[in-house]
Amino acid sequence: MLEHFCECYSDLSGPILCPVLGSITPLFIPNSRIRPIRLIGLCASLITFLYSPVPRIQFDPSTAKSQFVESLRWLPYENINLYLGIDGISLFFVILTTFLIPICISVGWSGMRSYGKEYITASLIREFLMIAVFRMLDLLLFYVLPESVLIPMFIIIGVWGSRQRKIKAAYQFFLYTLLGSVFMLLAILLILLQTGTTDLQISLTTEFSERRQIFLWIASFASFAVKVPMVPVHIWLPEAHVEAPTAGSVILAGIPLKLGTYGFLRFSIPMFPEATLSFTPFIYTSSAIAIIYTSLTTSRQIDLKKIIAYSSVVHMNLVTIGMFSRAAAVRSPILSYGHTRPKHAV
Repeated sequence: MLEHFCECYSDLSGPILCPVLGSITPLFIPNSRIRPIRLIGLCASLITFLYSPVPRIQFDPSTAKSQFVESLRWLPYENINLYLGIDGISLFFVILTTFLIPICISVGWSGMRSYGKEYITASLIREFLMIAVFRMLDLLLFYVLPESVLIPMFIIIGVWGSRQRKIKAAYQFFLYTLLGSVFMLLAILLILLQTGTTDLQISLTTEFSERRQIFLWIASFASFAVKVPMVPVHIWLPEAHVEAPTAGSVILAGIPLKLGTYGFLRFSIPMFPEATLSFTPFIYTSSAIAIIYTSLTTSRQIDLKKIIAYSSVVHMNLVTIGMFSRAAAVRSPILSYGHTRPKHAV
């Protein structure tokens, strides 16, 4: 029976569709009935979490290739298709995402008295987008989806933030990460012109000239460095952590901070190996400076949320150093996963 279940749902559509359905359902319930709205959001997130480990049953750990690959043509006049798949790294990031969302909804349970319907909808849409990011094998959507995550995060910080500067923090978070990603879009368009497709699997097998690799690597670095974040483009993180509600801080430390290192791991390092080798000393130097600087800054803080924010910068720069070190490259997802647990324990 379990094998039949896996065969029917091995396309992994459940973890994507369940948050979408859960976010739509509360829209038909009056705002006065806050308890059913809460329960629908919590149940949808719990069902998604229980479903997310199912692909592990049929997952083949002996190959590094993406599995359960699906394709859907969405731009008929271009060779741009919706490619979905999962590998050993993205599988555990999906499980981590679905694990944190029920916690965030539970933490924000008492704060749903105002705009409870909107809070549940934003939380589940955020979950859907983050799951889709880790399943995406299309370069264009790999750019669009992480930027789309900014919208529900912007709303959650701006509306349910707990302090006076929440609007400024929301705009700072949104603009920093959005503007940094513009160069990533240019890199994707250049790859599309050379390869004729946005399929990540084809792009990974394409050989780029050394000069083009350097340009594409710098363009992608500008996007991922803001998301890590690396010094000096880390200014948005302390503000966002401090002003966000507790549930927003949990998910911010848990998933969006991982999107930068995940982008390096999925995009920059395997696609531009020569440029990566050339810029590795730069990464080591800038990450070491960030670790020392933010460690000293952390020691001067008395606000718990600021301590978590600056220590997050330290930890994620350690992950970046490990990821760019060939000996420790396979360990960086473990470090990134481990970064989540102590933050939430605090």
